Parts: sequence; structure tokens; C-alpha cells
Amino acid sequence: MFDSILEYDAVTGAVVNLNLGDFLAIILSSLGIGLGISLVYLLTHKKEGFAQSYALTTIMLAPIVAILLMLISSTAGGLALAGVFTLCRFRSIPADPKDVSYVFLSMASGVICGKGYVILAFVFFVILAAVMFVLHFTNYAAPKNSDMTLKISIPENLNYEGLFDAVLNKYTTSWKLRRVKTTNFGSLFDCIYSIQLPNNVEQKKFLDELRTLNGNMTITLTMFRYEDKIYEK
Repeated sequence: MFDSILEYDAVTGAVVNLNLGDFLAIILSSLGIGLGISLVYLLTHKKEGFAQSYALTTIMLAPIVAILLMLISSTAGGLALAGVFTLCRFRSIPADPKDVSYVFLSMASGVICGKGYVILAFVFFVILAAVMFVLHFTNYAAPKNSDMTLKISIPENLNYEGLFDAVLNKYTTSWKLRRVKTTNFGSLFDCIYSIQLPNNVEQKKFLDELRTLNGNMTITLTMFRYEDKIYEK
């Protein structure tokens, strides 16, 4: 049941006697697995959002890799060409490593199908999909703190040094002042902090206490980590 449905030449390693039935079985199987991977990706990204390009890529990548391995006599050559296709899409853009893992899963499934191990490819997909669901719904390795960026505006006549330290120490697990700049023709200061905020903290209460110190001026809490590397040490 787990044997390859393809016949290979013992010397060259190329596929021989490829018929239409085997060809369709491999293409449709890899396409079905790619669609399954895409659905797993969508279901595990409902909360944080998903990219249509990733969903479509995981569907199409598996049959593309499968056909390359069937038609190119060298397995190494087929893998290299499939890798080029993958990297052309993902090497130049920032991506979540978790999202890229779905792409590699689709590529690996295409490799298995392309070698003719159709049943083995389905078993491989079911096991990996189950693992992904378990890791997602158990929130495995999720941090207890969130990296955020806090921007506080204060009037020019207010000394910002040490002004917010007590509140920041009370609500955050760590914080650091990253940048101070003047705005509004020098009438305001913007103090930008990188902070780690526990997930169970009441953000409104945190911001309310800060507002009592900055004259009820603008405060912005951004839900991602401060990334201005120019100011890193």
C-alpha cells in the first residue's frame, strides 16, 4: 500500500512507462493535499488574519513540485528547481516562520507524491495537520508577555525624565526609553518606549494612569515591537 505507483529505471533513475492514470493520480493527489494544507492554514489563522497569496501558494506548490519530480530524471535536479520557485516568492519579503512552514509542508508533500508514494503523502499530511491543529489550539509556546511600542506626548515645559517610571514599573515586565523627539514646532515632546506588557494587564487602566501624568495628552500603544535599529545599542 505504501509502495510507489511509478516504475523507475534502475540505471538512470528516470520514470519509465508513465501512463495517464498514474499521472492524473499523482497530480490530483498532490493538488488535494495542497488544498488540505491551505485549509489548515486558513483555520489556524482566523484570529491573526491570513494572506491570500499564502493560501493559493500552498495549493499550487504541491502539484508543481510533483510534476517536476516526475518529468526530471534527477531527483536532485527536480528538488533544486522546485526550491528556486519557492525562494523566488519568499526570500525577499518578511514572513512569519510559522507561515513559511506551511509552504515547506506543501513542497514536501509534492515531493512524496512526485515519487509516486501517494498513500504515504496522505498519511504524512494527516499527521502534520493534526500536529498543527494541536499546537494551535493549545497555544503552544505562547509568551506570557507581549512586545509593544508606547508613545507618550507631553508639553515642552514638563520634564519627562523619570516621570513615568513608577507606572511603567507597575504594569510592565520590562521597558526602555528608545527615542525622544520634538513635535508641533517644538511645543511637544514624543517619548517612545519599547515595553513588555503582560497579557493579563488591563490596558485601559494602564493608559489612564499615564494620562494623569502627561496632562491628558495623546498616548499611543502599538501592538508590535519597537524596531528602530538606528537607536539600538
